[in-house]
Amino acid sequence: MTTRISAEHALRSAVPDSPELARALAEANVPTLLAAYAHLTQDAAFLELFAQHIRPAYSHPPTDIPAALADVLRARMRRVLTTREGLASAPPTDALIQQIMSVTVGETVEDEFLELVEDQCGFKPWIDRSQVADRPIPPVGFKVIVIGAGLTGMAAATKLREAGYDYVVIEKNADVGGTWYENRYPGVGVDTPSHFYSFSWEIWPDWQHYHPQGADMQNYLLEVAAKYDLRRNMRFNTRVDRLTYDETSGTWNVRVSKADGSTENLVANAVINGHGPVNRLKFPDIPGLDGFSGPVVHTAAWSSDLDVSGKRVAVIGTGASSAQLVGAIAPKVAALTVYQRTKHWVLHNPEIAHEVNQGMKWALANIPTFKEWFRFRVYWGAADGLFANVLKDPAWEGNDLAVSELNEGTRQYALSYIRQKFADRPDLIEKLTPDFPIFSKRIILDNGWFDALRRENVHLETNGIARILPNGIEAKDGTVFECDAIVCATGFNVAKMTGNLVIKGIGGRDLGEEWGEDDPRSYMGMCIPGYPNYFHTVGPNSAPNHAAGQNLISECQVNWIIEALDRTVSQQAKAFEVTQDAFDAWNRKVEARMPEMIWTHPKANSYYNNSKGRVFLSWPWRLVDFFNETRGPAEGSYTLHR
Repeated sequence: MTTRISAEHALRSAVPDSPELARALAEANVPTLLAAYAHLTQDAAFLELFAQHIRPAYSHPPTDIPAALADVLRARMRRVLTTREGLASAPPTDALIQQIMSVTVGETVEDEFLELVEDQCGFKPWIDRSQVADRPIPPVGFKVIVIGAGLTGMAAATKLREAGYDYVVIEKNADVGGTWYENRYPGVGVDTPSHFYSFSWEIWPDWQHYHPQGADMQNYLLEVAAKYDLRRNMRFNTRVDRLTYDETSGTWNVRVSKADGSTENLVANAVINGHGPVNRLKFPDIPGLDGFSGPVVHTAAWSSDLDVSGKRVAVIGTGASSAQLVGAIAPKVAALTVYQRTKHWVLHNPEIAHEVNQGMKWALANIPTFKEWFRFRVYWGAADGLFANVLKDPAWEGNDLAVSELNEGTRQYALSYIRQKFADRPDLIEKLTPDFPIFSKRIILDNGWFDALRRENVHLETNGIARILPNGIEAKDGTVFECDAIVCATGFNVAKMTGNLVIKGIGGRDLGEEWGEDDPRSYMGMCIPGYPNYFHTVGPNSAPNHAAGQNLISECQVNWIIEALDRTVSQQAKAFEVTQDAFDAWNRKVEARMPEMIWTHPKANSYYNNSKGRVFLSWPWRLVDFFNETRGPAEGSYTLHR
């Protein structure tokens, strides 16, 4: 682990006193400014003056910092930045870092979070294995193939290169980005706040919005690919079709298909599958869909030449992508009917569409430790700070639509928003109010969805679809909506985690057959006995479904995988394989935990569950627990093939 950055290192020279600095100090988030000031000066006494004025993120209001006290902070920070007077010479202690965390989020942050925050926020940046002395060097010819150049594949590429591994990334698309390369529908956006949904080693100050729009996210990934020269080890427009393990050599035979239709066989010592669960499009099984005379498009395969302006449009589905799309196109179309099968809880987040103002951008780019502390603040409010919402309270007796007092409070907050937005539309309140606990399914963050449903040219259809006609859609009550285009906002086949990829392990074992259509199981969402040196990232029970955090999960899994490869190399072994005992024990642990989680509530049923109701997708603990579990493979949990 690297040394924590000191204030003198962070602020190597004075910042010029300028109008830009003045604007940044005036517009910057005050608790974050306080955190940066306390980090730079180690003035714990001044920090504590704010403690009584900052409360947890979802309090009302979360802060009541007096204007005079905020002005004192701004003046002090200005003096420190422009003169370097008062800078602490040594790095802050663990105790001070923890005190800053607790004061600036308005609640106690326990010791267990310190290592995660320092890693994820760049105070002790994630280990660069190229700088580790006496580390075994991967032998010449030891090759790793990474499937997919999305978020996880790019993380793997970055860290494999640092670790000295020879690798190649195989990507089916024409460039990096994965989900954010593919999803280009109008209104596409990201639920996770921008300043957390990024790599911990590349904390970006240039976000345009607090929640990135799809293009923002893709631009970030494009810049990362360019900065780290990741394309050098990538093959685009190429798809991996089949993996076959050779027990004699301890290698994987990898068959790929190229854009011209030809195939090629590659050999790798290890395979990291980063193809992700949200790229296998799921279309609705509705009679007549293939016979519709106009365009039928899935949101994740939006055609660049599809213009719905002035058209009559049908949208099937009311999940997150539908809500984003409908909010964007409703003002442009002639008529829009949205077909709802499932109700979803909707939360009002005023930041969802907010642009980052120039003062805040300048602070993120130029005030030392500010972007790191802002990332922490976002992580706490959007991730583990929300975990209590998904944990059942055994003593809760309030009603069967919540699992705890906190969960009920969140439900009431969402209910008040529905009632406020549709005070004059009781019909829509009835149609939109869910009958299951909030957080038991994916939440929708409102970015024009509710406003769109109020429009005269928009109709929410809840009777279900009987069939698709050549010129429209017939609902089950017999009404017909004649339309020019149909958009399927119907999500992905998440449960079939191998997709169309054939994976043959020891003795001809077939992972697709073992997992079936919707029952995948693994160890830590990564490993399966019988498949040495095959690492399936973002796998079963590794999704952070309580809140934001897929970026952290991906980084942690890459870290664990490289540790596994390093142990293989250091012992001059052929391959790493998780033991059956460890696999079984892990799955028993997950199964024992799930009854305590909101996703097993009798009224909860979502794409987190398979056809038998088993929660196969969700990680049932906090992000900090995943971080701690993935510092490296546990001794006794694996064997090395020689």
